Amino acid sequence: MEENTTIDIRAINEKIERESAFIDLLTMELSKSIVGQKHMIERLLIGLLGQGHILLEGVPGLAKTLAISSLCKALHGTLSRIQFTPDLLPADVVGTMIYNIKQNEFSIKKGPIFANFVLADEINRAPAKVQSALLQAMQEKQVTIGDQTFHLERPFLVLATQNPLEQEGTYPLPEAQLDRFMLKAVIDYPKMEEERLVMRQNLKGASDVINQVVSVEQILKAQQMVREVYMDEKIEKYILDIVFATRFPEKYKLAELKPLISYGASPRGSVNLAIAAKCYAFIKRRGYVIPEDVRAVVHDVLRHRIGITYEAEAENITSVDIINKIVNEVEVP
Repeated sequence: MEENTTIDIRAINEKIERESAFIDLLTMELSKSIVGQKHMIERLLIGLLGQGHILLEGVPGLAKTLAISSLCKALHGTLSRIQFTPDLLPADVVGTMIYNIKQNEFSIKKGPIFANFVLADEINRAPAKVQSALLQAMQEKQVTIGDQTFHLERPFLVLATQNPLEQEGTYPLPEAQLDRFMLKAVIDYPKMEEERLVMRQNLKGASDVINQVVSVEQILKAQQMVREVYMDEKIEKYILDIVFATRFPEKYKLAELKPLISYGASPRGSVNLAIAAKCYAFIKRRGYVIPEDVRAVVHDVLRHRIGITYEAEAENITSVDIINKIVNEVEVP
């Protein structure tokens, strides 16, 4: 029995290695226009392969828009950008019914949500109604306009951005809605050498053209392949231990975290951590998940799923600090 399992894993590994060859091509193509920001590119690929959505937090000018438009060109997909403002309405996102005087009937005008890649810029500037309309479409992958329901295009990836600097006139996303995002990635400033390259590229004025290197069909096939990546029961238990430690820290010799956590990660956190670890293994061209894959994605999957108390805020303890303590304490298989 054990021998069969080994053969299966070897077969899966070879298959994944073969099918994930396009990842290198895609990364090379994206690096034409994006200097550095390896973390952001990896997270975009995890979201794309795992059929999840990404919340990016970072100051303006860190190539968030450029990254998703470059990815779209490399796939030859459709892209739409929604600039979220306080006066935006749900119909501006999903679409609406328009009365046609000539034909004396209502016709449907689809909104910008009908695209492969949707960039929701500064999502925290829009009121709750608009946020919930977008998040409902993200969750259900379909939109109802009037009495008709439309399925959204596949692949479908929403990249929402948040500016951490300005809080005036913003509507913070409620915790339940934050949970809809597979990953929350925090983008930092580039290194000095990387910024030098960015500066030179901009001064030259001419940027490299992004060519299509992957087809939409290849991505849809890869999304199915990701599910085939082997995950051992020990890795499953490791993921559950990390998530349960956010809910019941005292059971994992972390009683000091109890007063710092107001609520732990939801079951969606466990599911997304498992999918993200599989996607990370796929990106690394491996057919099985190892603990390092889980550790590589755990911060981005759980940072927005753990609520911190006023006591933690008073001590300047963030959800990332809590995740670090949990990851250091939970036994690695």
